[in-house]
Amino acid sequence: MLDAKYVRDHLDEVAENMANRHASFDAGEFTALDEARRAAIAAEEALQTDRNRISKEIGSLMAAGKREEAEAAKESVRAINEQLEAASAVREEADAAMEALMMAIPNLTDATTPVGEDEDDNPEVRRWGTPRDFAAEGFTAQAHWDLGPALNIIDFERGVKLAESRFYVLGGAGARLERALISFMLDQHTSRGYKEWWVPALANAATLTGTGQLPKFEEDLFHTTEGLYLIPTAEVQLTNLHAGEVLDADSLPLHYCAFTPCFREEAGSAGRDTRGIIRVHQFSKVEMVKFATPETGFDELESMVEDAENILQQLKLPYRVISLCTGDIGFSSAKTYDVEVWLPSYGAYKEISSCSCCTDFQARRANIKYRDPANFKGSRFVYTLNGSGLAVGRTMAAVIENYQNPDGTITVPEVLVPYMGGKTVIGPEEV
Repeated sequence: MLDAKYVRDHLDEVAENMANRHASFDAGEFTALDEARRAAIAAEEALQTDRNRISKEIGSLMAAGKREEAEAAKESVRAINEQLEAASAVREEADAAMEALMMAIPNLTDATTPVGEDEDDNPEVRRWGTPRDFAAEGFTAQAHWDLGPALNIIDFERGVKLAESRFYVLGGAGARLERALISFMLDQHTSRGYKEWWVPALANAATLTGTGQLPKFEEDLFHTTEGLYLIPTAEVQLTNLHAGEVLDADSLPLHYCAFTPCFREEAGSAGRDTRGIIRVHQFSKVEMVKFATPETGFDELESMVEDAENILQQLKLPYRVISLCTGDIGFSSAKTYDVEVWLPSYGAYKEISSCSCCTDFQARRANIKYRDPANFKGSRFVYTLNGSGLAVGRTMAAVIENYQNPDGTITVPEVLVPYMGGKTVIGPEEV
């Protein structure tokens, strides 16, 4: 969340930033709640000061033999305690109202984030690779939702039978390709300095609040009857590994990665990318998370994007990088780059990784700080970063479509051959 003092001192700046985000922010409501909270705190503290002063006087009065005055003072303390109980209730109510407001306000976008209305205003930063010209090769490219079932490596009908729509089953070389991609991605990241973790697929409400999914986006989450939630991304767990902790500056930056299944309700996405395995309720993803100092946070974002790009370059999949504008950026992010892979079925680039610097927004919610005695006293909030490295299902779709052959088979990318047990071509399989 944002620092309330910063919002108070920069109200016009915050209001403008929220307007650029198309975020709901009422400066008048903030000021009213802030003043009410500060007044409630002042009233509570004044009563506590009076109680402490009179309590000290009671001892002196008793020592001086002034019992009647001491009893009167005790009555005053009892009366103050009653007033203090009421004042504390008012302060707690004011605290809760302010916290609810602050929890709903998104992060401030960085000055380098382009101002724009929506995804159409996201500027392209760079491209890598050239999409295949299938027509020049003499055949028409097929979509992965046709190629996969034809080869018996993706089964949508059985996914629906086992669960519901937007679930699918992988079999044979399809399942092996999923495992190959996960292992390849993790090996690439760990070789570049990331520490691998294995984390729970369920998270509690406090954990999801720390990274910003709760309370605002509860409708996008699957939850259990015990109050736990299926994680939408490993970012939730990796970031909260250090919730409530104070890290040493010498240990920063920390680079973490993990593979997890991810679960999303996809509320409000009806009609968007419903074919194939692009937008589904359960998918695999390798996630990258970093903890950095404010001085290095945005440099770490640039290198995180490079780490995501490395996977696509190794797979020789064409892609582009875009910078998300203020009208399209995520709730917790100050600056985001999306990496989009070329998918012939769409004749367009589709998101396969989103890398964000969240400044101290998540750290403030999860209470993650660092100490650096050589440069400042006490502790300060770290910067957190997260990025897909990559979304496995979308990577599989890109491999299937970009590496297809005229006879409907799929050439295995060279870097994946060892992970596929030496298999170089995926052909039709037994049902």
